[in-house]
Amino acid sequence: MDADVVVVGAGPVGLLLAGDLCASGARVTVLERLTEPTTESRASTLHARTMDVLAERDVLAALGGLPPGGPGHFGGIRLDLAAADPGHRFAGQWKCPQAVLEQALADRAVRLGARVLRGRELTGLDEREDHVVAVTGADRITAAYLVGCDGEESTVRALAGFDFPGRDATLEMLRADVEGVDIPDRRFERHPNGLATAHRWPDGSTRVMVHVFGSTPAPRSGPPTFAEVVRAWAAVTGEDIGGGRPTWLNAFGNTSRQAATYRRGRVLLAGDAAHRQMPVGGQALNLGLQDAAELGQRLSARLAGGDDDGPLEHYDAVRHAAGARTLTNIQAQALLLLGGPEVEPLREVFGELMRFDAVQAHLAGMVSGLGTPPAPQHTPQERTTMGKLEGKTALVTGASRGIGRATARRLAEEGALVAVHYASNDEAAAETVALIEKDGGRAFAVRAELGVPGDVHELFLGLERGLRERTGATTLDIVVNNAAAQTAAGLAPEDVTPEDFDRLMAVNAKAPFFIVQRASASLADGGRIINISSGVTRVANPEQVAYSMSKGAIEQLSLHMARHLAPRGITVNSVAPGITDNGSPVFDIPEAVEAMSQLSAFKQVAKADDVANVVAFLATEDARWITGAFIDTSGGTLLG
Repeated sequence: MDADVVVVGAGPVGLLLAGDLCASGARVTVLERLTEPTTESRASTLHARTMDVLAERDVLAALGGLPPGGPGHFGGIRLDLAAADPGHRFAGQWKCPQAVLEQALADRAVRLGARVLRGRELTGLDEREDHVVAVTGADRITAAYLVGCDGEESTVRALAGFDFPGRDATLEMLRADVEGVDIPDRRFERHPNGLATAHRWPDGSTRVMVHVFGSTPAPRSGPPTFAEVVRAWAAVTGEDIGGGRPTWLNAFGNTSRQAATYRRGRVLLAGDAAHRQMPVGGQALNLGLQDAAELGQRLSARLAGGDDDGPLEHYDAVRHAAGARTLTNIQAQALLLLGGPEVEPLREVFGELMRFDAVQAHLAGMVSGLGTPPAPQHTPQERTTMGKLEGKTALVTGASRGIGRATARRLAEEGALVAVHYASNDEAAAETVALIEKDGGRAFAVRAELGVPGDVHELFLGLERGLRERTGATTLDIVVNNAAAQTAAGLAPEDVTPEDFDRLMAVNAKAPFFIVQRASASLADGGRIINISSGVTRVANPEQVAYSMSKGAIEQLSLHMARHLAPRGITVNSVAPGITDNGSPVFDIPEAVEAMSQLSAFKQVAKADDVANVVAFLATEDARWITGAFIDTSGGTLLG
């Protein structure tokens, strides 16, 4: 193929996506119909979550120091966006002209290997079973996937046949950047006839925005004329700006449309191609950039993961839900902002409510992207009651199957956002995440092989990135050390090699130690650490001597760290399962299961959920008085 991915649209969303894909090793071609980058200012506001995304990619360093954007607003009513998380490193909002951001993202994408073709308009799209063909003029470019980042009037969306339900604009606002005018700064100033905003840019030009109450979108094929803006401004403010020179003209309305799905086969959408909304407070640009960040991660995993479509289904579910939530808050803001005298009582009540800290924090989190995202709307089942771990974050190592998967699902069921760690099986990890989301929970996968140099560092890079993207912080509340290596069945002590022994100790003892060490810095006071040991540390089994030694080490880790972390209210405990059905083929053999069940006092083989339930209990506030304990979850196997 000519490329792994074709990205249509070289705006900020397409360029961020192209850079992320190239960083993961993908071959990317970007098609852009414009022959030169735009110099129009357009959007200029960046929110905290987007600032995190840019910082993680070193784009902020290329932009230099960005000036703070002052307080935000909700429907024109003052809202301090820092209220979402006052301690966040990018609390509030920041100013960066879209053209400047676009150039920095273009430089990054090209540096990482993206091929950007300008003056290429997409004229056709042919999706096949195992690839897609992008037609641009006489050229045909084949790729595994194609992503439409080509804006509100997306050609990709139209050619691929995406449904785009919603409603068109019923109200309109005009805006322009004007040189040579001297008018007072205004911030959503309401006059008898309409609404006016004016802001002086550092270069001396002025951004004006004006809405005449009740004005509907005028029939036009392009931007409004400057004469239209001048008339509207005079009608609302009584001022004449006709002597100025416009450098940019634009009109926008309260359109609200969202693609029914962000994916159709090998074609995906991101940014304004996936959703069209009134650009209130910069949310359109920020929502699009966050789409791109999520899609870059998921599409990279799909390209590396064989036939598993889980990562792309995850993107569709998570970002569609985020888009729907954003469009809802924008519709509410449009009513408050563009409504005439009839909305004044609503604005008054809203203004009173927004004096409460909790309301400020909720709305600021919604706008800035730092609020807790909703469960995807595609899930058939959602929690209707508050779980005991609501608002908590958890890391479960080895969570792609068995006890780890059951534990991740159980913690998510109680409300925790769960990082699903795995070593190599992308498909199994994606299945765990999908199962959690199907149940109405939240999770994301983190890949890192344990027991090798740099393992814990790699794990925490992925963990912290995932947490920051979803919560705006890297705070961790729960750590479950479950991942483990085992010796082959029937391996006598004299047959254990130094390599076998080192591998067991590296994965089962060394990695958990350094995970706890690294986690302690970001672990919240009152946090929980649960280390999965084994019942074999309490019975003699020569074939498991090396494995038992490694699990004995983790019990010592629990004992000593329980004392060390107790002043912070952090509990550390060991859970020791017995024979547990982890999905291995042996548990499909009735005779083997019958023989194993005789070892338990209950004459049964444990299910993974039996152990997960105990772990979930230890993770809650109910278990705050248990620490340094060895919890036997062997079903009475150790009773003798």
